Amino acid sequence: MGIPSGPPPLDEQPTDVVPDLPFPGTAPPPKVTVTRVAVARSRQLTAAAAHRVRAASRADGAGESGLTQLLWVNALHMAGDAMIAVSLAGTLFFAAATDAQRGNVALYLLVTMAPFAVLAPVIGPALDRLQRGRRWAIAGSHLGRAVLALVMMSHFDDLWLYPAALGVLVLSKAHNVLRAAVVPRVLPAAMSLTSANARLSVFGLATAAVAGGLGAGIAASLGFDWELGTTAAVFLAAGVVAVRLPRHVDVPAGELQADVLTTAEIPVGKGRRRRVSPHVVLALRANTALRGLGGFLTIFCAFLVQATFPGGWESTVALGTLAAAAGVGSFVGTAAGSRLHAAEPDRLVLISAASAAAITVLAAVFYSFAMAAVVALVSAVTNALGKVSLDAIIQREVPESLRASAFARSETMLQLAWVVGGAFGIALPPTGWLGFTVAAALLVLAVGLIFWSLYRGTPRNLPGHGVSPDAPTTPVEQPWS
Repeated sequence: MGIPSGPPPLDEQPTDVVPDLPFPGTAPPPKVTVTRVAVARSRQLTAAAAHRVRAASRADGAGESGLTQLLWVNALHMAGDAMIAVSLAGTLFFAAATDAQRGNVALYLLVTMAPFAVLAPVIGPALDRLQRGRRWAIAGSHLGRAVLALVMMSHFDDLWLYPAALGVLVLSKAHNVLRAAVVPRVLPAAMSLTSANARLSVFGLATAAVAGGLGAGIAASLGFDWELGTTAAVFLAAGVVAVRLPRHVDVPAGELQADVLTTAEIPVGKGRRRRVSPHVVLALRANTALRGLGGFLTIFCAFLVQATFPGGWESTVALGTLAAAAGVGSFVGTAAGSRLHAAEPDRLVLISAASAAAITVLAAVFYSFAMAAVVALVSAVTNALGKVSLDAIIQREVPESLRASAFARSETMLQLAWVVGGAFGIALPPTGWLGFTVAAALLVLAVGLIFWSLYRGTPRNLPGHGVSPDAPTTPVEQPWS
C-alpha cells in the first residue's frame, strides 16, 4: 500500500499541552515560588516540632499524673524570669556598674538582696506548712509577679522599680519552693524524682533561652516598657495554667515536715523517729556552695562586662558569650546527670563541688575574660549535676512522708545561697582577678569544710550498704550535724 505524503488530517496532528483554564469567575491557582515553598516547609517543620515537644512532655505517664501541667507552669516561670533578667540587665546591672553610680549598687543590695536574706528562712517553713491549696499558691505567685511587672513598666526610671524587683525575686523563689514540694505529688509511677526534675529543668531552660532572646529583641526594637508588658502576659499565662493543675496537688497525703540541715531525729509516724541521713546534709552543703557560686557569677559578671568592654556590639557579644556558656552548661549538666544512673550521686556531688572550686582557682590565678566564660560553663554544669545528685539522694534516703518537705526546705536553702552569692557579686568592685580570687577563697573554704566533715565522720551506711529509708533508728551522735 502506498504511504500518503501529505500532512495528516487536522484531528490527527500533534498539539501542545495547554494548561487548564479556570472557570469564569474563579481565581487562578497561586504560582509556586521559592518563598511559598519555604513558608510551607517551615509550617510543616514547626508543626512536627510542636508535636514532638508535646509528646515528650506527656511521656512516661506525665500527662495522666499532672506532671505535664507542672512542666509548662515551670517553663513559663523560667521564661518570665529570663525576661525579667533582660529588663534588669538593661537598668539596674549596667546603670549601676559605673563608678559614678556606686551608690545605686548599695541601694540595690539593701532593697533587693538583704530583705530576701531575711525573708528566705521564713518562706520555706511557711510554704511547707501550706499543705492544701498549693496550686492556688503557685498561681498567686505568678499573678503577683504579673502585677509587679506592670509596676516596673510604669516606674522604670524611678525608685519604685527597686521594691517591685524585690517582690518579683521573692515570688520567684517562692515558686521554686512550691514546685519542689509539688513534684512528688504529680510523679508518675514509671518515673523517678531525678528524671522528673531533670525534665522540668530541660524544658525550662529551653523556654528561658527562647524567651530571653525574644525579650532582648522586644527591648531593642520597642523599648523596655513593651518588654515588661510582654513579661506580665507570660506570668499571667503561667498563673492560668497553674490553676489547671490536678486537684490531687492540694491533697497532703500524710506528709510531715522535715529538717535537712542537721542529723537530729525527727518523727516519721506514731511512736517512730528517724535520724536525718548524713548523705542528705552533705549533698545539700555541697549544692549550697555551688549555688552560691552561680549567684556570684550571675551578678558579678554583669558588672564585669560593663567595666571591661566599652559598650555597644562588643559588650553585647561579651554578655551573650557568658549567657550562652551558662545556658549550655545547665542544659548539658542536667541532661548528663539524668542519664548517669550507674554513678553514685554521693560521689558525683562531691566531684562537682571540687571541680567548680578548682576551675575558680585557675581563673583567679590566670584571669582573663575567656577564663571567666569557662568558669561560667563549668559552674553551670556542676550546678546541674549537683542538683540532680541531691534529688537522687533525697529520693533514696528520705521517707516518702518527709520527701515533699525535704525538697521544699532544700530548695529554700539553695535559693538563699544564690542570693548570698549575688550579694558578694554586687559588693565587690568589678575587677576580674579580685572577684575570682575572693570567690575561689570562699569556695575552697566551703568545699574543704565539706570534705573535712566527710573525713571526720564517714557514715557506715554507704550506698549499697544502706538502711531502709523507712526504718526507724535509734539516736546516734553524728559529727555531721
